[in-house]
This record gives sequence, C-alpha cells and structure tokens, in this order.
Amino acid sequence: MKYRLILFLLFGIDALILCFETSHVSIASSEAVLLYDEHTFLSYIVNNFLSLVGKSDFTLRLPFIIFHLLSALLIYLISKEYVSKEKNRLWLLVAFMLLPGVVSSAIMVNHAGFLIFGLLFYIYVEKRVPLIWKNLLLFLYSLIDGGFSYLFLGVGIYNFHHKDKREALYSFGLYILNAYLYGFDVYGYPRGHFLDTIGLYSAIFTPVIFIYIFYTLYRRYLTAKKDELWYISVTALIFSLVLSFRQRVPIEHFAPYLIVAMPLAAQTFVSSYRVRLKEHRKGYRAIFILAFILLILNTLVVFFNKELYLILDNPKKNFAYNMHIAKELAQTLKNNNIKCLRTDNKMQRRLRFYGIEKCSKYILLELPLSGKKQADVTISYKGKILYRGNVTKLNNK
Repeated sequence: MKYRLILFLLFGIDALILCFETSHVSIASSEAVLLYDEHTFLSYIVNNFLSLVGKSDFTLRLPFIIFHLLSALLIYLISKEYVSKEKNRLWLLVAFMLLPGVVSSAIMVNHAGFLIFGLLFYIYVEKRVPLIWKNLLLFLYSLIDGGFSYLFLGVGIYNFHHKDKREALYSFGLYILNAYLYGFDVYGYPRGHFLDTIGLYSAIFTPVIFIYIFYTLYRRYLTAKKDELWYISVTALIFSLVLSFRQRVPIEHFAPYLIVAMPLAAQTFVSSYRVRLKEHRKGYRAIFILAFILLILNTLVVFFNKELYLILDNPKKNFAYNMHIAKELAQTLKNNNIKCLRTDNKMQRRLRFYGIEKCSKYILLELPLSGKKQADVTISYKGKILYRGNVTKLNNK
C-alpha cells in the first residue's frame, strides 16, 4: 500500500510539473514545422487534437505529456521482469522521469516522445499477445513513423539469432518498407561527428547513466543474458555510432532506444550491488548518489532555463532560446493592433500558432541585441533583453 501511494504521488507530481512548465515556453520553430509542414501520423494526431480542444501552449503539449505518463507507466510495468523489489522499481521510475531527454520529450512536440512510448508499448505487449497481433503492431509501426526502423532491425536480428528465419524475414521486410516510405538518412561526404554524438547522449542521459547503460549492453554481450530488448537497444546504438563517423545523426531517432534499455541497466546494477559484501558496496552507492545528483541538477536546469539568461552574456546561447519569445512577441504585436505581417520563415511559422498570419501589410525585422538602433518591439526577461525588432508598415497602394 505504501509503495502504491508513492507511485501515485510520483505520477501526480510529474504531471503537475510538466503541465505548469507549458506556460513558460513558446512554440519552437521545429515544432511549428511538424505542425504546419509535415504530413506524418504524429502531425495528424497533433493537428486533430488541437482542432478538437482548441489551440494553446497547453493543448499543444498535452498529447506528449500523456505519451510521457504512459511511457513512465510502461517502464514501471516492464521493470517487473527485471527488478524484483518494488522499492528498486520506484527508483528506476524516478530516474526515468528525471532523465533530461525524457523531460524534454515530454514538453516538446517531436518524434522522440512518441517513439519512446511506441517502443515501450511493443516491449510490454510482445510477450503478452499472440504472434499475429505482435506482427500487426510492427506492421502499423512501419507505416506511421520512420523512427521505428531500428526496431525492425533489432527484432529481425534477434529472430535470426534464435533460428526463427520466417519472423526475421518479416522484420527485415518491414525495415525495407519503412525505409521506402520514409527514406534512409545517409548523406554527404564522411565527416566525423562521433564525439558530438557521444556528447549528445551524455546530455540526454547525464554522463554517469549513459556510461552505465553502455557498460550494461557490453557486459550482456559477453554473457548469455541477451533478450529482445537488448538486441533492439544495441542495434540502434551501433548504427548511431557508425553513422556518426560519416554524418550528424538525428539523435531523437536513436536516444529512445537507449532510454528503453534502462530496465536492463537497473537489473545489472541491483545484481552487482547484491552480490557484494556491505563493505564493498561503497562504490555502487557513490555511483547511485552521483547519478541522481546529476539528474536533479540537469532537470532543474531544464525547468528553470529562463534563469540562465541572467548569467549568459548572449541570450541566444541558452539551449532553450528557440522555445521562448514567440508568444510574448505575438502578444506585443496584437497589443499594437498588428494581426498579420511578414518576417523570416522560422518566426513566421511560430507567430502563426499565436494568431499572427502572414501578409504584406507589415514587415518585422530582427535587430542585433547589442545594436544602438531604437527598436519598435523589445522582449525582455527580468531586465535582460532577449529580442529586438522593428516593424515597418508597407505602402501597398
């Protein structure tokens, strides 16, 4: 009963914090592209949801908060197969909720949050439903999002190693179908982005957790403990690292495959901790404490990202800069009775979400933050100027 209450409290606090955070961000240019320019299953979900419940920052992000909460529930349920004690499963759940990449995917309109949910849903149901339903789910995945391509490869390799050639061929066939529908991201001349990719993984997981997940996957490679989840995660990791020698990889398509490997890491950590005498457990306790300190610090930075403006010389160096300004800018324009204008494409899409349409009556030009030219529009946060722009009325007669 005690653990069930803690579980409900964790979900409630997580949901409240995420819902509160939606009021502090604006739509980003990448989110506006998904909303207005993409013709994908995820774009269809978001646009239809907005048409049903109305357009606001909260309703824009609500589907992804729901995906996040369902993902958290699924990872808790999946962890029962890997971690026996309820207390340890709750710690795993807290770690999942605090992961910077998971937090970001919960409040951003992108494919990562949807991928995390889709992967966890497959992992949860694949042993609980008949084979025909599992294959039907994989077929649907092949149609709705290109990010699932490494799921098909991982499942195919798993089946091939377990002498199930028919299922392996089916999975590889779905990979080919998915690649035909969504393309295969190999492009340009070989360029080294390996260290950049490692850095992004470290930022998404925090260095301690990423290293431990990497260690877990490698350690299981040396043993017989390689289940389907291991194959799925390792396949995506290897592909991301190999591709990074040639090009910048879309990390949002690969990180979800390592996020879903957290039950494996938790199982390895708990097993390693238990087999050691108490006097030899200090190192593991230090790793555990350091991991959670970094998780909490990273999560605080994500949630209180606006405070970074007070210490940065250039506000545009804030990692969340592209999720600010647009809402305040749109409100300022409306206060000046400007309901349509023309500006650069990225800001044009963002302003469209807040009711500022495109027209040739006015033109908005962004000014340098440190410039001396007087600005018509200024967006500030606690006295720190974040945006300056001039609005010019055009004579179209």
